[in-house]
Amino acid sequence: MSRTLVVIGGPTASGKTAAAVTLAKHFGTEVISADSRQFYGAMRIGTARPTEAELQGVKHHFLGHLPLSETWSAGAFARAAEPVLQELLDKHGIAVLVGGSGLYIDALLKGLDPLPVSDIRLRERLQHRLKHEGLDPLLTELEQHDRPTWERIDKQNPHRVLRALEVCLLTGKPYSEQRSTPVDRDDMRIVRIVLDLPREALYKRIDERVDRMVQDGLVEEARDLLPARSLNALQTVGYRELFLHFDGEFGLEEAIALVKQHTRNYAKRQGTWFRRDGNWKPCAPQDIDRMIALVEGP
Repeated sequence: MSRTLVVIGGPTASGKTAAAVTLAKHFGTEVISADSRQFYGAMRIGTARPTEAELQGVKHHFLGHLPLSETWSAGAFARAAEPVLQELLDKHGIAVLVGGSGLYIDALLKGLDPLPVSDIRLRERLQHRLKHEGLDPLLTELEQHDRPTWERIDKQNPHRVLRALEVCLLTGKPYSEQRSTPVDRDDMRIVRIVLDLPREALYKRIDERVDRMVQDGLVEEARDLLPARSLNALQTVGYRELFLHFDGEFGLEEAIALVKQHTRNYAKRQGTWFRRDGNWKPCAPQDIDRMIALVEGP
């Protein structure tokens, strides 16, 4: 086989870790994680970061390696992952990339547009507004500057919203007009596999996973992280709802129900992202034989 990167994508709770581990063991290689939520060491339970038992001894790169105070962009991930990828390809001829963060996957597979670097003072002003006004006014301003981006952006992700608005304000041009459609890199063979299962089955898996998180101590983990709630890393499903519960806005049962609902919403958006690119080959999570055939195919 020529130098090959196998990419396992799919919505949250679809079984990506198990598939990636099985393929890595079969082909004798290691895994690069492109799950931006699982980069943070302190967010173990709420991001469903795989346990040592689930990793089955397969080395994974970029799991739990960041402090909460550090913000990684897709570009930062791609720059850090590139030498690891090259090392794995040199050593094994094949590597596995796994995750549900489409922008981070694309950053490694396609590269990034040359957008302006962040302006610290502008970012601080936007963060101050987020903290004191909430996300809705920032979304309204983004809509005024760039309706196409407002329509497609994840409206539950403050980091994405702030970055898009920041680019609009820095450049005076819509963020959407500065995005191109880069093509795949050509220095390796890329095999994209997206895990596909019926929506009802996926939603059942999501609900069961949230219940396991709660049993494993999600509420206690969120309470420990409460003093850091303003950090970008914690502006995510599973923590926001519990922080509001601690504020007295929701009872615990309602907060857990919202975690499940918002995770299902997130999974739906992930599915939409993967379906937009016809290069992804759908596979049932348990159909490892088909995945191996796709990797070994022409």
